[in-house]
Amino acid sequence: MILFKKYCRVLILFTIAFMLFAFKCGNGKPVHQQQDLPQKTVRDILTETHYNELFPLRDKFYSYSALMQAVSELSDIKIKITKRAYEALQIQRIDKKTGKASIVRQDEGFNEDWARSKPDSVYYIDFALFCTEKDVQTNKKELAAFFAHIAHETRFGENGKFNDGLMIRHEADTNLQYIVPNDEYPPVPGKKYYGRGPMQLSYNGNYGYASHCIFGNKEKLLNNPELIEQDAVTAFKTAIYFWMTPQSPKPSAHDAITGNWKPNAAEIAKGRVPGFASTTNIINGALECGKGDDNANMLDRIGFYKHFLTQLGTKDDNCGCSCGKMVAYAY
Repeated sequence: MILFKKYCRVLILFTIAFMLFAFKCGNGKPVHQQQDLPQKTVRDILTETHYNELFPLRDKFYSYSALMQAVSELSDIKIKITKRAYEALQIQRIDKKTGKASIVRQDEGFNEDWARSKPDSVYYIDFALFCTEKDVQTNKKELAAFFAHIAHETRFGENGKFNDGLMIRHEADTNLQYIVPNDEYPPVPGKKYYGRGPMQLSYNGNYGYASHCIFGNKEKLLNNPELIEQDAVTAFKTAIYFWMTPQSPKPSAHDAITGNWKPNAAEIAKGRVPGFASTTNIINGALECGKGDDNANMLDRIGFYKHFLTQLGTKDDNCGCSCGKMVAYAY
């Protein structure tokens, strides 16, 4: 009995000590309040309530659930782009759920001797890395940059309020067709490829390329460009596709904001370095970059970026936000 009582006292003391230790862990903060917790998805850093607060005047079309569904479904897709002799292109679309890889595009001459004569250039686009590849603070910075651009592209309100993003589904002037000659992605008669969706995807070439990557066939969006303004999940997918996909000589906006992109000496000489400014150059550099630091549209993007950085609880201390002195990419 004496041994049993001693055992109980020891057990009680051990339990109290363990509880005190556990209570002190994390500087007394509840786990959910600590910073830089492991993150697996965008949902881990953005709740529906927070999303609605960031876009209070949004068109209900652009719902949180549509964004999350787009992120989730695209996460199952990985793209392998192979260029031969920098001219012949092959696109493989990999379904990560099944492991099946399908060639969705292969240019004429890809397997000919002239194309094989030089080393292949291979690039992978893993959509699952959208705002999840780095540490939590960097991922928040990427999400702030992405939101800044889609908010600017779709705003319809008062300057400087930063509450008017995601308000329009397509650009105001729907008379313009945005058609250019393209052997791989020819326009469908009677269809227009003006800006649609959060990133205002424009031109038949971009519609076809996006369709290849997202759906595995180019006809889906070439034949039905209006799908982007009718189906919110598709709309968000086109924005994420554009964000994650490099279009030579441009890197992807994802790589530019996360620091994955390492510019060569020639790029650096043109002022092109990783950061928010380069994402603006990638998206609309021909109209906004290399024109000084007072370009109104560029400044609006910067304003949104700084606003969303604050709202998401992160910062960009070394932000080279202005592309005013950066040599613009041509269309």
